[in-house]
Amino acid sequence: MLISGFDAVLSDLDGVVYAGPNAIDDAVESLNTLAEVNVTLAFITNNAGRSPMSVAAHLRQLGVKTSAEQVFGSADAGAEMLARELNPGSKVLVVGSPYLRECIAVRGLEVVESHTDEPAAVIQGFDPDMSWKNLAEASYAINRGAAWVATNTDLTIPRAEGIAPGNGSLVNAVTLATGVEPRVAGKPESYLFARAADRLDSHRPLVIGDRLDTDILGGFRAGFSTALVLTGVDSPRTALGAPVEQRPNYLINTLADLYRPYPTIKVLGYGVQVGEAVAKVSDGAIEVSGSESDLNAWRAACHAWWLAHPRQSGHEQPEIRFTDRGLDTLRRVRG
Repeated sequence: MLISGFDAVLSDLDGVVYAGPNAIDDAVESLNTLAEVNVTLAFITNNAGRSPMSVAAHLRQLGVKTSAEQVFGSADAGAEMLARELNPGSKVLVVGSPYLRECIAVRGLEVVESHTDEPAAVIQGFDPDMSWKNLAEASYAINRGAAWVATNTDLTIPRAEGIAPGNGSLVNAVTLATGVEPRVAGKPESYLFARAADRLDSHRPLVIGDRLDTDILGGFRAGFSTALVLTGVDSPRTALGAPVEQRPNYLINTLADLYRPYPTIKVLGYGVQVGEAVAKVSDGAIEVSGSESDLNAWRAACHAWWLAHPRQSGHEQPEIRFTDRGLDTLRRVRG
């Protein structure tokens, strides 16, 4: 089974374990089974609005056996970043949740409310109650020279109702008002992943996430293997055209796939074979002998394209043609 090659799982939360208040299919049982196969578990989250205690309590309500010590969040990471650089007692304008304010305060820094307090730094994290006034205060302070740290830059966040704007969208608003880019404490930087692996004493962790630009990129930067689970934001199609640093090692439907054998990827003279599907790159497009509904067909397509484009630096939308063997028809699907 796939998980047998690893000693720890570093899992994202939103879009992997739950969407809004509800657990995602197969997630709870799959996570709890890790202990039975001697694999440790940590949660890596860019959500700066909730404390590790709150996250762990929510997970336990869903049935996941965990504790706050297993939750590593971007709010703590951002506060640690500022505490290392600022003098004790320095003023920090917090644009974010009550927990982010607490993270700043417990590290000996003074939380202030306005740019008129002349803060040395601004820290910005997600809070669903954030207003235009909060973003304006951050902009005024940054324009006056305050350092700026963002807990994370996720453009979107999965909710029970669908996909909503994330912290990155709000960070972009401040960037447009200031012309300044923040330093980022959470994913896709490697700090949270490395800290969790060290805490678990893990030498072969597997990073699992639903986002290429945070989970997969962050795992890559940390030097860890990555798995994209298809229960959240990204899809096989977006993985197909991803730049090198955002290409996952594994594509899985749900966390239950951790306990199934991962199909062998065979590079043959006529293409890449995964299961019964075969893919090849021809004239700048991908031809797949297999069904679009079969994940193995997408796995084959991804590896064929990635082999043909080993240094791709940006996102692309290659044309892909599936030949459904059963119907012997050709369908063109354009990105």
